[in-house]
Amino acid sequence: MDPSTPRGQRMPRSERRAQLLEAAQAVFVERGYHAAAMDDIAEHAGVSKPVLYQHFPGKLELYLALLDQHCDTLERLVREALARPTEDNKDRVAATISAYYDFVSREGAAFRMVFESDLTSVPQVRARLDSLELSCAEAIADVIAEDSGIPDEQAMLLGVGLAGMAQITARHWLAAESDLARDDACALVSALAWRGIGSLPRTGGERSEAAHG
Repeated sequence: MDPSTPRGQRMPRSERRAQLLEAAQAVFVERGYHAAAMDDIAEHAGVSKPVLYQHFPGKLELYLALLDQHCDTLERLVREALARPTEDNKDRVAATISAYYDFVSREGAAFRMVFESDLTSVPQVRARLDSLELSCAEAIADVIAEDSGIPDEQAMLLGVGLAGMAQITARHWLAAESDLARDDACALVSALAWRGIGSLPRTGGERSEAAHG
């Protein structure tokens, strides 16, 4: 029984699920999926294996539930960055880059399950990762296409490029453990990205003139 739960009182199902996911996250990040065992996760959560199996029928289901959670978080961060109340696309680019840095900096190393999964050959995992990559790139591409007027195919290529640049540099920055501050790293990469995206043709009259700044 969870020591924080009074004897004789059952934890609400939603709270128990969140507790189990948190425990699984810690075990998966520390040991990797293949080395982690349901026994380890149950022990980390302070519950019996039957309780764990009441919520998740197996280790893969636990992993997929966590992966869904983290994919949703990153997509939300990217969409929020793109939806910022500004007409300055330079600011949107910076916010989008920052969203990836925010994601990799979060406690629990959630990004490892998304960007460094050792289950990429598992169809259910691959499908989720591909869907996340596509969703983020499409969201970026939609803004680029709307503001520049370039064909959707070209905008999509740029969307994939910006998302890839943000993800790879964010992971490198975190792994390098350098003295470069997060905000400085974001500003550097944003300047690089904006040098390209900011040179695109503009459409849409006054809005485009403002966005070009």
